[in-house]
Amino acid sequence: MDKRLVKIGEAARLLGTDPVTLRKWESTGELLPARKTKGGTRYYDVSELMGLSNEAAPTLCYCRVSSHDQKPDLDRQQELLEAYCSAKGWRTQVIHDLGSGMNYRKKGLNQLLELIMKRQIKRLVISHKDRLLRFGSELVFSLCELQGIEIVIVHKGDQPSFEEELANDVLEIITVFSARLYGSRSRKHKKMLETLQDVVSSQD
Repeated sequence: MDKRLVKIGEAARLLGTDPVTLRKWESTGELLPARKTKGGTRYYDVSELMGLSNEAAPTLCYCRVSSHDQKPDLDRQQELLEAYCSAKGWRTQVIHDLGSGMNYRKKGLNQLLELIMKRQIKRLVISHKDRLLRFGSELVFSLCELQGIEIVIVHKGDQPSFEEELANDVLEIITVFSARLYGSRSRKHKKMLETLQDVVSSQD
């Protein structure tokens, strides 16, 4: 029976990733195209790709920070997770998110959920539990369990205290509420945040 071959764009779609990642995997020898023309057009065997979507599917590293001024922390998260996975010999894909842990509509989170529902990743790796969601991460873990996807939390024991988590939760709830009530750029919103942050800092 003849193999069904698809170009790199369709192959990336079937694996829930992008052509850049497939080219990276080719350079490392992790996933080679079934055929490559002299002009550089890559063709992939669909049956091989469907096998990859199960047992040999990539490990997904999910990184998130709440605001733009935390970008250095986002970079550190990615470096940590990629180094961890490299030491394990896992083929990885990384999804970044920028937004509140209480926001369920983040682009990266929705992409992650789609990959989980399609069973297109082998494991999910995060630095801390709350990198997924402030509330509700257990639901994502349950979906992973149902799909046979392994969950790896690198820093299980390096969590904030209960009081710190509670203070952060309250601050985030009021931040979202006040942004909707006053507008994220209003003076009232900014003044309220400054007051709350001062209160939280005084409790440390």
